[in-house]
Amino acid sequence: MARNPRHDILFEPISFGPKTMRNRFWQSAHCSGFGSERPGTQAYFRGMKAEGGWGVVCTEACSVHPESDDYPFDLARLWDDGDVINLGKMTEEAHSHGSLAGVQLWYNGLHSPSMETREVPLSPSGFASNVFPERCVYAATADEDEIGRFITMYVLAAKRAVAAGFDFVEVSGGDSSLPMQFLEQRYNHRTDMYGGSLENRARFYIELMSALKREVGDEIAVTTRFETDTVNGDHKIDHHDEGTRFVEIMHREGVVDLWALKIGDYEEWGEDAGSSRFRETNWMRPFVKDVKGIVGTIPVVSNGRFTDPDVMVDAINAGQCDIIGAARPSISDPFLPNKISEGRLDDIRECIGCNMCVSGMQQQALLWCTQNATIGEEYRRGWHPEVFTETTDRKSVLVVGAGPAGMECAVVLGKRGYDVHLVDSASALGGHWQDVSRYPRCAEWGRLITYREAQLAKLRNVEVHLGVAPLGVDDVLRYGAERAVIATGAHWSTTGFGAEVHADMDGADANLPSVLTPEQIMAGKPVPGSTAVVLDGDGRFTGIAMAELLADQGKQVSLVTNMHDVAQYSLFTMEMANNKRLLYQKGIRTYTNHWGQDYRDNIMTLFYLYRDSAALTEQEPGKWGRTMSSDVVTLDCDALVLVTTRVPNTELYDRLKARRDEWADNEIEDVYRIGDCHAPRHITNAIFDGHRLAREFDSPHPQYPLPFIRERQIWGAETFPKLGDARPTVEVTKRERLPR
Repeated sequence: MARNPRHDILFEPISFGPKTMRNRFWQSAHCSGFGSERPGTQAYFRGMKAEGGWGVVCTEACSVHPESDDYPFDLARLWDDGDVINLGKMTEEAHSHGSLAGVQLWYNGLHSPSMETREVPLSPSGFASNVFPERCVYAATADEDEIGRFITMYVLAAKRAVAAGFDFVEVSGGDSSLPMQFLEQRYNHRTDMYGGSLENRARFYIELMSALKREVGDEIAVTTRFETDTVNGDHKIDHHDEGTRFVEIMHREGVVDLWALKIGDYEEWGEDAGSSRFRETNWMRPFVKDVKGIVGTIPVVSNGRFTDPDVMVDAINAGQCDIIGAARPSISDPFLPNKISEGRLDDIRECIGCNMCVSGMQQQALLWCTQNATIGEEYRRGWHPEVFTETTDRKSVLVVGAGPAGMECAVVLGKRGYDVHLVDSASALGGHWQDVSRYPRCAEWGRLITYREAQLAKLRNVEVHLGVAPLGVDDVLRYGAERAVIATGAHWSTTGFGAEVHADMDGADANLPSVLTPEQIMAGKPVPGSTAVVLDGDGRFTGIAMAELLADQGKQVSLVTNMHDVAQYSLFTMEMANNKRLLYQKGIRTYTNHWGQDYRDNIMTLFYLYRDSAALTEQEPGKWGRTMSSDVVTLDCDALVLVTTRVPNTELYDRLKARRDEWADNEIEDVYRIGDCHAPRHITNAIFDGHRLAREFDSPHPQYPLPFIRERQIWGAETFPKLGDARPTVEVTKRERLPR
């Protein structure tokens, strides 16, 4: 299809400093867990985006010196020649597809855990970290000579970036990194020329950018990513005050080749990576829209979970920005720019804003994506999001269950050339995700279904049969398919069974009018009375969604969880703070570290998980243990909602396995299971499960994954640095300070 002429503006080249990017698509710096330690994974991950049309690809935050050690968070590093070699592969991949490669220079100051290097970080004022208070993270106060050390660290890292082949450096002026620690009064209590007035607090940032521009600006572009508003607290940088005034001050110096803009701080950087449950597309516009008018011809990058090219064009034409920045949309669909260019908008795998990608980094793990199962697998498994190896043995496959895993499996099998029948008793695709996308705040999550629905419609070798009678064992055996994939999903426990005690709860029976599961509520089962208790053993989004749904119906709601915090997984998706604001504003009471003991006569009885004694004592002669308590909490409860655990729907698979001796007579080679009917996990894993099985369908044992490439130091290989190597010299005195 031809590109919509209205979108032509998105494909105009943009110059900044000595560099020119081929279009207006900028993959913003974002964490992945790959860092400099997994060079192949990092390189092919960013390279895939370059192949997909992103004019710029950038690393995650990249530490400039061992003093800024974020371990166990695996960020990039430019500490030594080993990092130059490893990150050089990323620039090679980006350049091979005609894209520019950038590196975000990062010094984390008082937020550096330093759990690997054990060096003492420095900051403008030597305070405890508000981001990691439980980890006892502090920084020492930098004197004026040590401020010169900071600048030398950045300059040396920038020179290593040049050696690695990067086209630009981006100084992180966001996420409460070092420049913001100077700029923000919360962190800067200095009384010298680096503290006090805004001009003084801006001095370090200006000196840093000036030094970088002077030292490497002829070879590469020198840019910054600046948060115009830190959003939280009375101490914040306001976009309408110091945020804009700082841009004016810095712009007068003429040392910034490009401005990338954001909001939020490190404590709540979920405001930068706003989830779709709380933030609509381009939610940062009011906070960043005035910068372009200040910097004039200097290019401006703006983010906002952009997936719709019309919205992108509107942002550019409105003067908000010159360049469309994206992190999560580039993860969900690395080929988003190419698909816009080719007019294939219905093939865009739109980000749903669920922040599962963010949750990987927050757990010190690797990046993953609900929509795109290939992310992070480009190198280690050799997967390409748009290219599928055609099978040489075209078999007929029956996929039972058209939920997320079943849909994904059918799409990939279809693209590989198998003859596929996707069958479900429901009248629509999506399985339980049809309910989820109707939860409060979760409408955008429906994109998971609509994308796969569009892909299935294009595959002539895939037949979709909906609204049929549920298939039994005999139906599967006689269907005529050579292989069967069971994707029958899971359901919420109807008896209050949960992870805490692994037992049913007395009185919890969803056959009763006053006891309900999320499926029953979404199917229209009435919720009786005025008081409700949501018992949440899941910790993700369903419990809090049910609580909000009932609160909006005017009920007095209590949310009870066995975990240490409500919706505890939202700590990783960066939604925790806003979830708590939501609960407070809706008047929903919360009970953490409690679980249900029984439910009778509209009374919910809870027990505190730690009501037994801390001491281990002799209870009876020869019998030691804790002293138990019978303390309980009782709540009025006209309606009990059970979000306790999910139970896999294994019946069909189990019965097929029990009749395995009949497979050959019915010309069935094998039967597999995927998704929640195998084990109820995150939706991300269900999608991956279906995708991987289909990718490896012609392997000897498709149910079990093939080995992938593991990147790690191999004993006996060369190390960087080596014991005895000199430490790079960064120490300076006032007389040796680099001039502005």
